[in-house]
Amino acid sequence: MPKILIIEDEAAIRRVLKKIISEENDTYNVEEAEDGLQGIEMIMNTDYDLVFCDIKMPKMDGVEVLEKAKKIKPEIPIVMISGHGDLETAVNTMRLGAFDYISKPPDLNRLLNTVRNALDRKELVVENKRLKKKVSKNYEMVGESDAISHIKEIIEKVAPTDARVLITGPNGTGKELVAHWLHEKSDRSKATMVEVNCAAIPSELIESELFGHVKGSFTGANKDRAGKFETANSGTIFLDEIGDMSLSAQAKVLRALQENKISRVGSDKDIKVNVRVVAATNKDLKKEISEGRFREDLYHRLAVILIQVPALNDRREDIPLLVDFFSQKIAEEQGGAKKAFSKEAIQLLQEYDWTGNIRELRNVVERLIILGEKEVTKSDVNLFASK
Repeated sequence: MPKILIIEDEAAIRRVLKKIISEENDTYNVEEAEDGLQGIEMIMNTDYDLVFCDIKMPKMDGVEVLEKAKKIKPEIPIVMISGHGDLETAVNTMRLGAFDYISKPPDLNRLLNTVRNALDRKELVVENKRLKKKVSKNYEMVGESDAISHIKEIIEKVAPTDARVLITGPNGTGKELVAHWLHEKSDRSKATMVEVNCAAIPSELIESELFGHVKGSFTGANKDRAGKFETANSGTIFLDEIGDMSLSAQAKVLRALQENKISRVGSDKDIKVNVRVVAATNKDLKKEISEGRFREDLYHRLAVILIQVPALNDRREDIPLLVDFFSQKIAEEQGGAKKAFSKEAIQLLQEYDWTGNIRELRNVVERLIILGEKEVTKSDVNLFASK
């Protein structure tokens, strides 16, 4: 049921507006505020789908109400109500974010068209925000264990900020999924997320990979090349396995974080970058620091928010959900019907020692689907899932 608020100091105008709107659609819930202060208080405490606001009012005029309301709940369409002498002010309110303005006395058709258009616009804005926050199915984080629920709660709080995040946990636990959730639920989601596997790049090339290089800076540098930080500008860079990064590259990453600028290999020209950094490692970085392999100052720059991803053995209660998720996904990929797993098969999988974590479970599920019968049974698990 759409909620509509009318902020108007003239009781007669409020009554006319409410009567017109309510008679148009009896599902509209129309509320009234007799001045701007009361209106702002109501907007703070209630989710309205549309607000009508007079411009000339005591205590707080309509322009102030508009500015404050847009800061509190920017998605609400606000229609300004103006007298004939206030048209210039009304046009100015459009520049400040008003959805529309209506002159007094209100024209019936114009008023009802504005109501319909504004409510459609609100619904569209809400849907767009919902879609923006919805994470791609490729990066779903499946599970309802306390550990996973805690991680999801942290992501919801941290994702809209630009805080740097360090994700830790054993190999195969899904640290990259956490990174993708952070990016896709952030305000940077329309920009690029660039992934860098620091362990897969030779130490002599890591600086060029991250920061780019200029032609002739080293053998094989045949042309200028942008690095990953430049490519991720306005978006997110995910530095996976950062514990394997060389000390020289660490120093340059630290500078990029401190000064928001980088320089390509072989160049002394600074390039400004606006990048959110998310890092991950399976190593104990505090131990690496004590043994001189990782910079302590870089650790503190990266670990503004720490997220520890648990091993699968520590969240066995999630295995039934994970098996169901992988079964559905594999069926879609292979174009076949989804296979069921018997209760005994699931129980046996929950008892396994998953040293390879989620990655290993996914491989085992695929093997059981390919080699098992129509329903994967306990004997299938004993036969095909053993290590």
